[in-house]
Amino acid sequence: MGLTSTVLAIDAGNSKTDVAVVGADGEVLATARGGGFRPPAVGVPAAVDALAAPVARAFADAGVTSVSHVSACLANADLPVEEERLASALHARAWGASVEVRNDTFAILRAGVAEPRGVAVVCGAGINCVGMRPDGRTARFPALGRISGDWGGGWGLAEEALWHAARAEDGRGEPTALARTLPAHFGLPTMYALIEALHLERIAPARRHELAPVLFATAADGDRVAGALVTRLAEEVTAMVTVALTRLDLLTEPTPVLLGGSVLTAGHRQLDDAVRALLAARAPRADVRVVTARPVLGAALLGLDRLGAGAEAGERARGYWETAVPRPVPDPGRPPT
Repeated sequence: MGLTSTVLAIDAGNSKTDVAVVGADGEVLATARGGGFRPPAVGVPAAVDALAAPVARAFADAGVTSVSHVSACLANADLPVEEERLASALHARAWGASVEVRNDTFAILRAGVAEPRGVAVVCGAGINCVGMRPDGRTARFPALGRISGDWGGGWGLAEEALWHAARAEDGRGEPTALARTLPAHFGLPTMYALIEALHLERIAPARRHELAPVLFATAADGDRVAGALVTRLAEEVTAMVTVALTRLDLLTEPTPVLLGGSVLTAGHRQLDDAVRALLAARAPRADVRVVTARPVLGAALLGLDRLGAGAEAGERARGYWETAVPRPVPDPGRPPT
């Protein structure tokens, strides 16, 4: 492997895409950003077309026309068959001599560890969990929503909060402050007004994700119903981690457990404390951390792994993205810093 070997790292999410060209010595030669990657909405060919512009900019800035290996961590690559289809589409672009496609949760995991070993849970709009070992073994879930047994994510939390708030207001459910705080977020007086505004799309459907932080704030103020939803999310995160560790025979070994995504990195104290307490009981050897590194770092490190680059190359790449250092989840009872 010579220093002429290079990696094209791609982290493509629903809202944005980051790409980087990285030398086999870990030097980041160029980066670029593009729009969202949504194969379910536009189809695989159009989704891959959307990657072409940022890749072309990165190649031009790096002074290359192709690379040795393409390491792509992609949203909506939830099943192995989807990874294979996307890998085939990327290979047809001739951007690299070899191509490996993984679900984008693997990028979060690899960004937070010094070697490809550990488990990561990502909770943003949705929720997903993956695990890996250096020998290539992985653990994963389909992560297709309710049909694959998933619960949680910012979108799911918003839906649950709306359900409880609606029933509280009309008398079918337990009283909760969510019946006041959710409509107030949009400047509305009642849940009925919010339901009407959402149904008639006077409030854009995509804005429902704004309600997840409202749920956490309501829970922090002591609301029982909101607090129960936060606790349920912590239990779901713990269940996914425990299953993944068990599948990889890591439950009884010291193992990094990385938390990523907008919900798990927001510093919600009740959620952080509950996740830590539950994992201490069910997976006491887990080393729980919150990862704030840009996921494209993980895609780059996976690519360097594929090239057989050493630890020094990985550290050089990590140094480029200085936010790659994970921060520990706060201990319960310790005052926030």
